[in-house]
Amino acid sequence: MNGYLNESNFMMVEEGFTTRDLLENLLVELCQASDQQAFFLADLGDIVKKHLRFLKALPRVKPYFPVKCNGSEGVIRLLAELGAGFACTNKAEIAQVQSIGVPAGKIFYSSPCKQVAHIKYAASHGVQLMTFDNEVELSKVARSHPHARQVMLLGIAADCNPSAHPSMTFGTTLKSCRHLLETAKEQAVEVVGISFHLGSCGLEPKAFAQSVAVAQLAFEMGTELGYRMHLLDIGGGFPGAEDTRARFEEIAAMINSALDVYFPDGCGVEIITTPGRYYVTSAFTFAVSITAVEEVPAEQPGSDGRRAVARACGLPESDLQGGWRQDGSLWHWSIFLPCGCCVSPLQRPCPDHPSHSSSLRGPPGQAEDRIADSLELPELQVGDWLIFEDMGAYTIATSSLLGGCPQPQITYAMSRVAWKAIQLFLGRPPQTEDDHENVCAPLSCGWEMAESLCITPVFAPASII
Repeated sequence: MNGYLNESNFMMVEEGFTTRDLLENLLVELCQASDQQAFFLADLGDIVKKHLRFLKALPRVKPYFPVKCNGSEGVIRLLAELGAGFACTNKAEIAQVQSIGVPAGKIFYSSPCKQVAHIKYAASHGVQLMTFDNEVELSKVARSHPHARQVMLLGIAADCNPSAHPSMTFGTTLKSCRHLLETAKEQAVEVVGISFHLGSCGLEPKAFAQSVAVAQLAFEMGTELGYRMHLLDIGGGFPGAEDTRARFEEIAAMINSALDVYFPDGCGVEIITTPGRYYVTSAFTFAVSITAVEEVPAEQPGSDGRRAVARACGLPESDLQGGWRQDGSLWHWSIFLPCGCCVSPLQRPCPDHPSHSSSLRGPPGQAEDRIADSLELPELQVGDWLIFEDMGAYTIATSSLLGGCPQPQITYAMSRVAWKAIQLFLGRPPQTEDDHENVCAPLSCGWEMAESLCITPVFAPASII
């Protein structure tokens, strides 16, 4: 193994049970050992599957995981073990990644707007690959990175939303590329490639093909000016929920097609990407307990309906804000809920008990106060637990110290078969069963042995994919 991840970093589990089963077991342990009211369960095996799927679907593309998407230690260690690079937006993220031993050559300082102090930090720690899209950023790097060979990508705009205000987007226009490339030459900055990021545009075929075509024209400009152009960053935007797998396969086919036209195999250009949500969204499940419940009368004249109000963190009734629904429930807790997240009670409700139109609220006065509306949930009691699936992207940092609540604990787990897949992927023979007979519990994070990918990953046994 590469030494970034070992069995002490996660709970080894066996096949057989589901994520919900493991949550119930963890719940018993946490309630006995502490008074935690919220925690994450991270299935590292799910990330292993995503990585193998990515490498086979996009064989020419090298992933650089954006640390800002999920900077939890288990995720960083696993992806480092699998050989991924890391896209960092500030010196704290660079320091975190390097603290576990990731070399500077696998770090991309990807922020389009960098602080001078952070540029100097990157320079002093050997991080060379950066991006710029205007003269100000170019000058900052030229002045602040004097002792390291400056390796820069020119960021171009992905024009997928013509209505977007120019000041709200990053990336220069094709018209401005030559001027910026000439300015970089004057300041002795080495430009090695082009970067673009479609983001919320969702990697639509037309938008992506257009961006790759513009990148190819920018490459030609750079080559004419004497640069050794050899690196293309195609950004991120890949879906991460398990039910969007077919969509990922379609996106991968579209990317391969566009690259074959504008940057064919053998042209000497290395392709990188920054998939964040893709890797971690479905790997994390969040559990939170209800700490207070209150019923209040409906406000509509002539209505005899009632509404239940539930709170967490001891929020007083006077802090509750508007937007109540008849026969609705307001459950107060502290977490940012990604759009489309699946919410359900941990304890399976009795089929005979009716569900209620419910709403979720966070701490009053916070930007995340309004979480979700019109959710059908059973009547819950104090101490009941709700679980939220697909919680791996942009949730860990947001929940920290929100509303006075501590950072929820993260429990990492991986099935034995996923651990073997990592060993085989890295060309190491798996350890014998006897080596682990006292380590594993008869549980699983939902790694599906019978599942099969469209294309079998190299080095991965067919039984685990």
